[in-house]
Amino acid sequence: MTDPSDAALIDDLTTIVSRAAAAVLAVRASALNPRTKADQSPVTAADDASEAIILEGVARLLPGVPVISEEAATGTAIGSVGDDIILVDPVDGTRELVAGRDEFTINLGLVRAGSPVLGIVAAPALGLVWRTAPGGGAQRFRLAPGAAADAAAEVAAIRTRPMPKAGIVAAVSRSHFDAASDAFLARLAARFGDVTRLASGSAIKLCRVAEGSADVYPRLAPTHLWDVAAGHAILAAAGGAVTTPERSPERSPLVYRPGADGLRIPGFIAWGDPSAVNAAR
Repeated sequence: MTDPSDAALIDDLTTIVSRAAAAVLAVRASALNPRTKADQSPVTAADDASEAIILEGVARLLPGVPVISEEAATGTAIGSVGDDIILVDPVDGTRELVAGRDEFTINLGLVRAGSPVLGIVAAPALGLVWRTAPGGGAQRFRLAPGAAADAAAEVAAIRTRPMPKAGIVAAVSRSHFDAASDAFLARLAARFGDVTRLASGSAIKLCRVAEGSADVYPRLAPTHLWDVAAGHAILAAAGGAVTTPERSPERSPLVYRPGADGLRIPGFIAWGDPSAVNAAR
């Protein structure tokens, strides 16, 4: 069984993600060739290139561990996954990529018995990586896309921050913000005063909460497990929590067990301060 805190494993997976990041930037510089999938979401040649590198690398590094990746998800039998699952989004924020923005990421998460225990989120255009750290905790560093993990620079431990008594920062989706999330933030404003909205794409929002530059991130519309797992692992390692959405009877930890809805979840709320989970009910 893999040890999610093993430094060699984390570094090897980070290097695989870094190679995928270089491929994404190379495709971005030539021809993205965007197309529309059956669910009307966009996909590009960059998604394909990134996924191919990650699937090959993970299969070589962790033979026998099921990998569920967004573009190849239809090839994985849901019932075949075991206690360990690798969840991959080869390009999270494809809309941002196509629009020419830099807010896209590559997400790789290891889920064990329903809980994310290892996460890597790389932002190729920004040269940044957030990840669960060897031995515990979470970290952020600079890494040139394509470089091995041992070339990381400006390595810093990251932690969430306590919920301010007044005036909070909420990470919000640039492309998927919905009325339910807007109403949730209005309730937070009634409780905490001003709520500054920090809009961006991809799992960068989860990383902003993990590093303490945002306090909460509501995503109250359906999404997929591969969108969340890596950032969830990083946020939890940094001291935060990810719970079920506001409309659930109780806010409980988000669990990763593919079920009747396959790989979709109804939404979630990411918290920097777990003691604030019952705020704005």
